[in-house]
Amino acid sequence: MSRLPPITEAQFQAALQWFNRINEQPGQAEGAAFKRWLLADPAHRAAYEQAQVLWQKSAAPAARLADEEQDALQRYLDAMARPPAGGGWRRVAGLALAACLVLAVGVAGGWHPGYWLQDLQADYRSAGQIRQVTLADQSQVTLDAGSAIAVDFAQGERRVRLLHGAAFFEVTHTGEPFLVEAAGGEVRVLGTQFEVREQGEGAQVTVRSGRVGVSPAQGTVARELTANQQLTYRAGRVGDTLAVDSDNRLAWRQGWLNYYQVPLAQVIEDLGRYYPGRILLLDGDLGQRKVSGSFPVAEPLLALDSLGKVMGFSRQTVLGRLTLIR
Repeated sequence: MSRLPPITEAQFQAALQWFNRINEQPGQAEGAAFKRWLLADPAHRAAYEQAQVLWQKSAAPAARLADEEQDALQRYLDAMARPPAGGGWRRVAGLALAACLVLAVGVAGGWHPGYWLQDLQADYRSAGQIRQVTLADQSQVTLDAGSAIAVDFAQGERRVRLLHGAAFFEVTHTGEPFLVEAAGGEVRVLGTQFEVREQGEGAQVTVRSGRVGVSPAQGTVARELTANQQLTYRAGRVGDTLAVDSDNRLAWRQGWLNYYQVPLAQVIEDLGRYYPGRILLLDGDLGQRKVSGSFPVAEPLLALDSLGKVMGFSRQTVLGRLTLIR
């Protein structure tokens, strides 16, 4: 059995720095600089894998940390902000673990390690901003922040896989089938503009114009959707067809999030897609309060400040990356 190469403190700190950069911009995982660093020493790859494992194992402790008293969490953050005294490895490693714990608290609202692996399969991806893409058939795709797709045009079919996030499609008619795969289901285009959005273990489809056929699993009967209709499917089962204002629901393409009587927690989760760090809601009761309004995606913290004035909460941003709501 081969032994893992020894990892120095400096190498582990460099791995954490790379992990943090790829957290902000997943595309850097395929960049030349990161690949050169990985290949420069076998210990670099081992150090990076340890950083990934540390993140994964920290998810459960981080969730418990979020449930503790706010003062305890603040002391944790204060400890992180102090520079290590004397360069001691134990203190540095402890602060690194603290950083991973705090970052992992907000895992539902942003990037997580699985996306790095998914993004390796992607042909197009977006980080913290909306991105527009023109496919080979001249179809247009608008990727929401934190999204990725893989494209396969072959054997008389045009297939797109939504790897994570959300994508809005404006499909060009060529005579060849156009299909979007997401969460085990499939959307077959019948001439349309529509969105497919990841919803936990399922997906949500919203049609702006035209028609689509939605199959919640391979081999199941497709349900047809037309303009201003929406449905969600999960685990091979499809929900009810809802009538929606598609322009209002899809306003993120123009840089706005519109809401009517939705929980604050949902708004914070959505704003988190456009924030290059983590937004952590510390008050569960506050998160259930209803919100209505329109908010610009380009300024998520200003949107939170506006909401805070109305709803009576405050935010604190720590180290420029972690925003606490209470």
